[in-house]
Amino acid sequence: MSLLRRVIGGVLRRLRLRQGRTLREVAQAAGVSVPYLSEVERGRKEASSEVLAAICRALGIHLSDLLEEARDDLRRVEPRVPAAPRSGPATLAPVPAPRAENGPDLRLGPRTPRAMLHRGPGAGGPTLRVGVSAGPAGRRGPRSARLLACGRARAGRLTAV
Repeated sequence: MSLLRRVIGGVLRRLRLRQGRTLREVAQAAGVSVPYLSEVERGRKEASSEVLAAICRALGIHLSDLLEEARDDLRRVEPRVPAAPRSGPATLAPVPAPRAENGPDLRLGPRTPRAMLHRGPGAGGPTLRVGVSAGPAGRRGPRSARLLACGRARAGRLTAV
């Protein structure tokens, strides 16, 4: 497997040598140190996109040209793997959520026909409940909008679910 930094470094070195320029000339024009540019060319350092763009400017090429040559090199060395056959659309199945120690837990029960996220007093914050409470006389949600301090809810423009 080829590391991208090695491929990009090889392309940079090849472009620099093709132009007949030294490490010192390109490093000075790019505003990086000679040892750093050398390590980038050898694939020992992973250069940021800003540094790569500066090196490309120093070499008089576009960043897209560098990446295009790197892509071509990768295609030459990477083995072709046939794509896995598609068996149809994927289906999602519900997975029970694990209960974390001293963290939020998911509660389902007679008072909560839908999921409610409950953060207990040890969780460092107010109780946050999402869903509909099955309280007396069909009372709507457990004040979730007010607990979330939603300005629109306080103004009456948003109803709790």
